[in-house]
Amino acid sequence: AIIQLTPTTGPQDEATADLVNSLRNDVVPAATEGTGVVVNVSGAVAANIDFSSYLAKRIPIFFVAVLSLSFLLLMMVFRSVLVPLKAVIMNMLSIGGAYGIVVAVFGWGWGASLFNTAGGPIEPFLPMMMFAILFGLSMDYEVFILSRIREEYHRGHSNIDSVVEGLGATAKVITAAALIMISVFLGFVASDDPVVKMMGVGLATAVAVDATIVRMVLVPSTMALVGDPNWWLPRWLDRILPRLDLEAGPDAIASSDEGVPR
Repeated sequence: AIIQLTPTTGPQDEATADLVNSLRNDVVPAATEGTGVVVNVSGAVAANIDFSSYLAKRIPIFFVAVLSLSFLLLMMVFRSVLVPLKAVIMNMLSIGGAYGIVVAVFGWGWGASLFNTAGGPIEPFLPMMMFAILFGLSMDYEVFILSRIREEYHRGHSNIDSVVEGLGATAKVITAAALIMISVFLGFVASDDPVVKMMGVGLATAVAVDATIVRMVLVPSTMALVGDPNWWLPRWLDRILPRLDLEAGPDAIASSDEGVPR
């Protein structure tokens, strides 16, 4: 038997989700207790609630897996513990800023008129999708600037001089690349689809924060403050980690005593 209920509120309203939860947790169990009858509450709203719950349980696993693999790969490339740790933390700052703007605009309705939208629920798959895209973009900028800083450091320059040289050599390129990506993502805002708008605003915000506050201010300043310990790696860990070099050619096989390809 199928009993169809039509709520008085819309499918996006919080009251509709409360109705589904009330039916599942209170009404149906009380009405069927001791009867052996199995009753399921279904429909578009119920399916969205189940999908959101399913993703919410797996998002932490997804985050931990991506962060752990990124930390391990950066540690193999830069032969350091602090550098990949700071990179992961800095990337999380950019992504957190993007999440905050998306919630403020599309969840709470702050400045929603600027984007021709209204406040409402955030699509359940959006945080995971944004995290994957933004983390990849953020890591790209991080590897670009740190590769140049590390190159200068292993040429014999001091830590602070290496940071200055690396930032000066990469700042224009990172800024230009970020402006291109921001322009592309802001183009998504013109779409009538609210999900596409959310993606565009979130991605543009994250790239702007990452390329200005994070890459141009926080990364060089923290590296300058920490100093030489930036490039510290325990000997036992150095022995067991595979060696990766982003810029080494096919003939760069020999290594120096510090493990830096010649």
